[in-house]
Formats: sequence, C-alpha cells, structure tokens
Amino acid sequence: MTSIQPAQPMPRFQAPDPERAFAIRMLEMLAVPAFVLDTECRVVIWNRACEKLTGVPAHEMVGTREHWRSFYDTARPTLADLVIQDRMDEIDHLYLHVGRDALTGSALCAETWCDMPRSGKRRYIAADASPIFDDDGELAAVVQTLRDITDEKAAQNALQQLATRDGLTGLANRRCFDETLRAEWARATRQHQPLSLLMVDVDNFKAYNDANGHLGGDECLKRIACAVAKEMRANDLVARYGGEEFAVILPNQSLKGAAIVAERIRCRVEQLLVPHGSGSNRHVTVSIGAATAFAAPDTDPSQLLAIADAALYRAKHMGRNRISLPATEVA
Repeated sequence: MTSIQPAQPMPRFQAPDPERAFAIRMLEMLAVPAFVLDTECRVVIWNRACEKLTGVPAHEMVGTREHWRSFYDTARPTLADLVIQDRMDEIDHLYLHVGRDALTGSALCAETWCDMPRSGKRRYIAADASPIFDDDGELAAVVQTLRDITDEKAAQNALQQLATRDGLTGLANRRCFDETLRAEWARATRQHQPLSLLMVDVDNFKAYNDANGHLGGDECLKRIACAVAKEMRANDLVARYGGEEFAVILPNQSLKGAAIVAERIRCRVEQLLVPHGSGSNRHVTVSIGAATAFAAPDTDPSQLLAIADAALYRAKHMGRNRISLPATEVA
C-alpha cells in the first residue's frame, strides 16, 4: 500500500472568485464534519464540525497530507484518497461495511471503526467521498463527509445480540443455530468438506431441577454452557438447542475429530463436579451424539441432525455419560 507522505503547507485556494469563496465558506460552516482533498491528496478544507469530531484544528491539517493521523494510529488512506488515487478496489480490505452503490458510480461510501488518536475515543464512522470535477471534466478535488454512528452501531449490536443469543447461557440460540447450520452446509457443499454435528444433553436434568430448583438448574446450565464453549475453535458454533440440550457445529471436521471434541466436552463437564442432588454422590454429566456428513448439492442438513439425534439416544440408552458415533460418515 502506498504510504501518504507529508507535504508543505499551501493556501486553500488561490484567489477564489466570489462564488467559489461562498461555497468554501458554506462548507466550512456546515454542521456535518467534512474535509476536502486536492488531486495531490492535500487538505484544502477542514471544516469546524470536522475539528470538533477529531479534536484536530484546521490549521494543523490544511496544506498537509497528514489527515489520516486524525482517524488512525497507523498510516492508511481515507475514502477520499482512494478516489483520488483510483484505488477503489481496496475498499473491501480497508472498511467493514461498504454501501451497495459504492462501486457503481464515482462516489464511495463505507463504515469502519476509527481510532481518533487526538480525542482518545474510538468511534464507528460512516464516510462518503464525492469527487468534484472542473469544467473540462477533470478531477479537481474530493469532498469527504463523516458521520459518527457509534451509538447506532452499539444499539444495532445489542439488537443482534438479543436476536441471536440465548438469554440464559449467552450461547447462540436455536434461530442462530438453524441459520448457521444451513450456511455451513452450503459452504461444505461448495468446498467438498465434511461437516460434523454434536448433540449434547444433560443427563437426568429433570431430577436435578427437582432437587435444586429452577434457579439451581439455570446455574447448572450456565456452567455446562461455559464448559462446552471452552472446547470450541474460532469457526465452531455452540448453541443452546432447547431446554438442557446443546448443539455444536464443527465445520471441516471429520468424524474422528468430532469424537475427540465430544470426549473432551464430556470430560470437562464431568470434571466440574457439580453435585447432582441432595444426598447424592453422583455429579452432573452429559451424553453426546455425533454425526459427520459430506454435503451434496440439492440436499439439506436434516439427515445430519437425525443421525446425531439417533446417536444421542443410543448414548442415553447405553447408560449416559458417554459419547455415541454412527458406524460411518454420511455420504
């Protein structure tokens, strides 16, 4: 990536005509944070709202190529730089979200987190960069406007959390599990990779609830959820499937690998040493059914679910506190 080098200060505009001077004055007084770069990526306008947002006064920015320092700890181009330098193909690598119409015209719009070194507050910023052309159709400057949408982003994340997380355990909920399983099935089909599934059920949980009450049962489920989650890789998903049952999606994992994960989960829960009930020397355990499939076009993951459920039933039938596997992987 080309680094942005500092330049010597220069006047904002040379002898602007009255109409141009009025436009500059209007932009400087605009309530929306904005700055303007010339074709050499030098700052020619840094309005008052931009000063307030970044904590950086205009006299430090105008005439320099140091505008990135107001937003990031390390050098990287702003949207305006990408437009001027015709590097719009880099936008997906530099920004978290790109507007749908960003690449259909000359303007760019995108969102990302900014460090805001001077203000000391990390903010989520939505930016729009629009080119300005002269009478001959040549690029003359680029205007970048900014919106601090940190609060909106936090609210969006909170709503997403409510929609996809189980309120008791903090794990993914059933809705999130169903959506993720479909997505991973489609990916496994495209990439010709195995997809494994574990169904985890707390043994004799009704008896535990009867002995310890619902509050005790809730605490037990939270401890087990934490134990299961600790065995997950970054791309695995563990969800509360319903009641005392959990489900684990293991992308690109063989049946042998799934069995290893299942046994680690079983041991970790057993080692919690959660007493099963008053007057009992037994501890809370789980039974686990595993299944692995190689997804095929025009299929769905229902067969994988059915085989994992059947394996879980066998584990229960064979005495609980154990794992059960199908004879072979599902073709």
